[in-house]
Amino acid sequence: MLLAIDVGNTNIVYGLFEGEKLVHKFRVESVRGRTSDEYAVALRSLLEMSGVATKQVDSAVLACVVPPLTEPMLRLVKGSFGLDAIVVGPGIRTGMAILIENPREVGADRIADAVAGYDRAKGGVIVVDFGTSTNFDVVTPRGEYLGGVLAPGLQISADALFTRAAKLSRVEIAKPPKVVGRNTVHAMQSGIVYGYVGLVDGLVDRILAELGYSCAVIATGGLASLIAPLSRTISQVDDELTLVGLRILYDRNRV
Repeated sequence: MLLAIDVGNTNIVYGLFEGEKLVHKFRVESVRGRTSDEYAVALRSLLEMSGVATKQVDSAVLACVVPPLTEPMLRLVKGSFGLDAIVVGPGIRTGMAILIENPREVGADRIADAVAGYDRAKGGVIVVDFGTSTNFDVVTPRGEYLGGVLAPGLQISADALFTRAAKLSRVEIAKPPKVVGRNTVHAMQSGIVYGYVGLVDGLVDRILAELGYSCAVIATGGLASLIAPLSRTISQVDDELTLVGLRILYDRNRV
């Protein structure tokens, strides 16, 4: 089995692949002060609950956008499975030309999204990843990584509202019954959710106008299932897109 690890600012997602099939997925909180031993205990417990023995894991690939967690994750893989993980970063074979000014600036998760998005779309694609930040990554019809847009994530935007407005209490981020709220909770939900839908559709419209050619628009990430059905520009949702991208990158870099 291939263990794919996607370390983000909010969550760490572990995926287990048998060939091209994702057979297990686990999500845990990303905590910078936690040691590799603590992460190992949690992962081993999750594997045991799923009936997976550590000896079944024979390869690993890691994408990490939280630098302090890179080494703990590598030690976890080495200590638990006796493996050296392939790390997505500068020098890795992506099979994709990176056209931005400084390719080293592109996060590992964005490369994984772009690779998997292009593999799925078989042409020009915009991947919208709803994470701590919302990333819009653009791949040309020739399979070149063109660049993208980084916006504050939906949760970050909502937290700013709750924190800075003294009389507004925290509410669940959910679709309200109507756009025009008849109470404060629904009014806030409408502004948060439909306001964010407007941000997504507005940015996709501007990207497409600038490109001058059509692209598939694929959404992924924790809040994709909330925003995508309300968006007129998102055509597909794939919650496993980043993990699939890591699996493709592993295949392109294994010895």
